[in-house]
Amino acid sequence: MRRSKPERRTTSGDIRYNNPHIHGLINRMMKRGKKSTATRIVYDAFEMIEQRVKRNPVEVFEDAIKNTSPTLEVKPRRVGGATYQVPVEVQFERRTSLAVRWILAAARSRPGKTMAEKLAGELMDAASGTGSAIRKREDTHKMAEANRAFAHYRW
Repeated sequence: MRRSKPERRTTSGDIRYNNPHIHGLINRMMKRGKKSTATRIVYDAFEMIEQRVKRNPVEVFEDAIKNTSPTLEVKPRRVGGATYQVPVEVQFERRTSLAVRWILAAARSRPGKTMAEKLAGELMDAASGTGSAIRKREDTHKMAEANRAFAHYRW
């Protein structure tokens, strides 16, 4: 086991909004090290959100993260010869990480013309409580509720 916990690194905010969550979204969006492309896509999506919803896109993004963040998930726990799916609470950093990951996966699988349009649509849907990312969170919660009987196997 580890002797001590490593200290948390603080991430700086993004260029335009100085928000660390948006910076994380840009980094998760990036493929093959093309950060300028990922940045352009995210900011184009935010401009589309501002035009369509007439709200601050950072607020829409924060609402989408808040609505998509799971509070419970299941983790496999091996007891004897059987493996049980044990429901556990999700820590804050992991909540936001899962939410960003699910929003991007849902945006990528969405039909649309450009990635900016797909991302804007998924963020607006998640902020309003609909969309594939919200469905993923609800499925995770249902799985945790269904396996509530194994909660005493927590470690």
